[in-house]
Amino acid sequence: AFLFFPLTVYYYSPVVVLAAAAAGVASGSLILFCAQFLCALWLGRAFCGWACPVGALCEWLVDIRDRSTGGRGDWLKWLIWVPWVSVLILLVTRAGGLEKVEPLYMMSHGIPLGEWSGVVAYLAVLGLVVALSLLAGRRAFCHYICWMAPGMILATRAARAIRLPSLHLVGRAEACTACGRCDAICPMSLPVSAMVLDGDVRHDECVLCHLCVDNCPRSAIDIRCGVSGLKS
Repeated sequence: AFLFFPLTVYYYSPVVVLAAAAAGVASGSLILFCAQFLCALWLGRAFCGWACPVGALCEWLVDIRDRSTGGRGDWLKWLIWVPWVSVLILLVTRAGGLEKVEPLYMMSHGIPLGEWSGVVAYLAVLGLVVALSLLAGRRAFCHYICWMAPGMILATRAARAIRLPSLHLVGRAEACTACGRCDAICPMSLPVSAMVLDGDVRHDECVLCHLCVDNCPRSAIDIRCGVSGLKS
């Protein structure tokens, strides 16, 4: 996904979607954000773990700065998301609704880097991700800045609330020895072993990367598709 990021960076842009909304246009970024929400109803935050280009970059940076973020500031991204979505709704309303769909909105010949503004935006995103990862640790961008994560978190919570079958982790407390391998390998710095022993492996920040499943020597963790409403 990261290799294609120069071609797709505008699809993830929180700015392009606002500019398009002000003109009454549904841009490719709006389509992507809506698709992320809908897919998260069944797949949780699997997009973050398997398809996000920024997530891929964060994974590579772990080799340089392998520090647990701890998740103490996870709420910070909501301070970005709530005003952003509010402004988006306001702009769509002021424009009289979305009158047309333009997936390639603001892209010169369909390529974001075809103009200097696209190059600057791309380098700015890379710089922000690298700086946060080096300063704050694993997937710091995902924890504190990402404007896409809250939408998928809300979708995951909604799926649980209406008991919609979805992809999620399950744990077997009786098989867990608290060896800590899952805690050490988790890219989101989650207390996986503690959650397994507690009998509830659900967490808003879980990106379903499967690393804890693959690295558990006792097979105490698994990933399943079903109703995620009860402790496993």
